[in-house]
Amino acid sequence: MIKLSGEGLAGEKGFGIAPAVIRGIAEEIREVHALGVEIAIVIGGGNIIRGVSAASEGMDRSTADYMGMLAGVINGVALQDALERACGVPTRVLSALEIKEVAEPYIRRRAMRHLEKGRIVIFAAGTGNPYFTTDTAAALRAAEIRADLIMKATRVDGVYSADPKQDPEAERYVQLTYREAIERNLQFMDQTAIQLCRENGVPIVVFDMTVSGNIRKVVCGAPVGTRVEG
Repeated sequence: MIKLSGEGLAGEKGFGIAPAVIRGIAEEIREVHALGVEIAIVIGGGNIIRGVSAASEGMDRSTADYMGMLAGVINGVALQDALERACGVPTRVLSALEIKEVAEPYIRRRAMRHLEKGRIVIFAAGTGNPYFTTDTAAALRAAEIRADLIMKATRVDGVYSADPKQDPEAERYVQLTYREAIERNLQFMDQTAIQLCRENGVPIVVFDMTVSGNIRKVVCGAPVGTRVEG
């Protein structure tokens, strides 16, 4: 299970979808798919709108979160296009919100069947509920499809004790337990998502997606980023 943030699709612009960036991500995913690995992806919509940010500026939280889910569907369809047109990889978008003209509704057994047939499955629209992050959606879907690993793609090379951009003394962790991550309140993933992974025994690897080849390295077991497990 790969967890992609919407912001990661924007590139240097910081907003919207950068075609070169999304093609690059698609190429890396294609390389891993060629190894015979079953790949599912949860994608956010933060490059278009973030529900929490919009709510903090006066918008109703539920409304803002639903808008974020719709943004995630847009990103999912864009990634599907890049995977199929540029890479020739069969892909299905499954949405937690019913938008049958552009995506299939999320059904667990259907998702697992697509994976068995060698298709990449993109889970869009989070959990379909406001107040839940796409991190939680990734943890939930990973547990449902019995994923072996969650790969949390970020712009830093792992989990730190503090923000490395603000604190030069911040320590980078190579390995953590779920309990340590929760007790230290580390902000690489929300607490609900970490607890879900803990309860279902799904390891997490936090890595830098801006470094070419990192997705393949993580899948092949190379010591990249920070690993969180029991």
